[in-house]
Amino acid sequence: MSKSLPRALYRAEQVRELDRLAIEALGIEEFELMRRAGAAAFSRLQERWPRAGRLLVLAGAGNNGGDGYVIAALAAKIGLRVQIVYLSNPENLDGAAARAWRMAAENGAPMCSFQEFRSRQWQDFELVADALFGTGLNRAAEGEWLEAIEWINASGLPVLAVDIPSGLHADTGTPMGAAVRARLTVTFIGMKRGLLTHRGPDCTGELIFEDLDAQAKIQGAGASTAAEVKRIDIHSSTGFLPPREPSSHKGSNGHVLLLGGDHGMGGAIILAAEAALRSGAGLVSVVTRSGHRPALLARRPEIMVTGTEDGRVDLPALFDRASNIVIGPGLGLGEWSRNLLQAALAGHSTRGLPLVADADALRLLAQKAVPEIDFPQEDWVLTPHPGEAAALLGIDVAEVQRDRFAAAGELHRRYGGHCLLKGAGSLICIPGSPPRIKLCSEGNPGMASAGMGDVLSGIIAGLHAQGLSLEDSLCCAACIHGEAADLAAREAGQRGLIATDLMPFIRRLVNPSRSHPGFH
Repeated sequence: MSKSLPRALYRAEQVRELDRLAIEALGIEEFELMRRAGAAAFSRLQERWPRAGRLLVLAGAGNNGGDGYVIAALAAKIGLRVQIVYLSNPENLDGAAARAWRMAAENGAPMCSFQEFRSRQWQDFELVADALFGTGLNRAAEGEWLEAIEWINASGLPVLAVDIPSGLHADTGTPMGAAVRARLTVTFIGMKRGLLTHRGPDCTGELIFEDLDAQAKIQGAGASTAAEVKRIDIHSSTGFLPPREPSSHKGSNGHVLLLGGDHGMGGAIILAAEAALRSGAGLVSVVTRSGHRPALLARRPEIMVTGTEDGRVDLPALFDRASNIVIGPGLGLGEWSRNLLQAALAGHSTRGLPLVADADALRLLAQKAVPEIDFPQEDWVLTPHPGEAAALLGIDVAEVQRDRFAAAGELHRRYGGHCLLKGAGSLICIPGSPPRIKLCSEGNPGMASAGMGDVLSGIIAGLHAQGLSLEDSLCCAACIHGEAADLAAREAGQRGLIATDLMPFIRRLVNPSRSHPGFH
């Protein structure tokens, strides 16, 4: 993910308002804005595919189609072979889009309807520019429009998407039926939040932002254009990790207590505990099945282990020494699991210990396995993946993914605290009036493997134990976790990436060489 992308993420309605402000309030003519957009997209096309000489432009009926006509005009002007395929009769266009069509015609760009194009079955193009639909689309494409999207995807040609891949919902990242899968997307004026989460990254390919020389002029224009979502990445996080004081000792760097690891699932609690150590916690203790002690100490002798089959386990004494609690990695769903969850929640409520709940702890919460707990709670962190979020909300996974922003907000509303909804473009909902959402743009598909969530839980607790707030530890942890995976993938590829591959990179990332701006 490009680190040069803007921090502010907008809904499509807000981006249209930014367009209006640029055009009307600041005296930028609508066609000039369209010309800038088309020129920016064409320039990026030339950079990415400098040897391509045969370009197919599929143009829609609105301003997105107008951008396509500008691209075609510029391509024809420099002698590229270009063909415009329109889905709506250009003679019916008006305003800036009509001017763009005339510009293309004046520069000699040939045009035909999609029906005529299909009948000729041309096959000799090298690139496709998708300018069918913009951010205004709010329902699935039908008829020839659907056929055009399907043709683009079946063509096998590299695709430049203009502003947004056609068929993708700009607010949610959900394809509305079919959506174009582009190799490169150039987006304008305001960063659409749906490009960065759920299926957005599948459809956008490489993502480039162009502000068309308008962003600086319209910043702070009003409440209606205030970004409701902020993007964070590794550059956001390292300002919270200054060098340690020379006099610091293990006690000044916190004590993480982790509970979990039922029979057959000891690896999860080991991963979480090691991640807490690698992220800088001074002390780490684990309560787990006694049978896991040999493996845990063989892997990480620095960890203190209490076995639940050793005799009477003095959990209150462990809580008294802890800075926070992690409950869930490898926890299971049986009676042993419920008892540990009940104990963890008691430590959270009676001693005021911040708590990180993950994995099976979330499943048990969804099952109301500890009926005496009231929701919403404060000072805890929930880190569900979409399946766990669905269980917590009593809906199916498809509904969670259909609008991840809404799901993250609803998790916070029902359960309180800080909520991190994992997935492509992980979302963090932070308490406030109103609650705020941050989107982490770090990470890659190689992270879809066992144990990654356990590592994240350990990093969150390890950073919090060192004095970071829950908000800052959660945001930093998400960024460090994703960036560690990106560095590991860069070294050896995404496929085959496993959770333990992240450990050396986590240590490197929690020791930044210089400060960066923070999250606020």
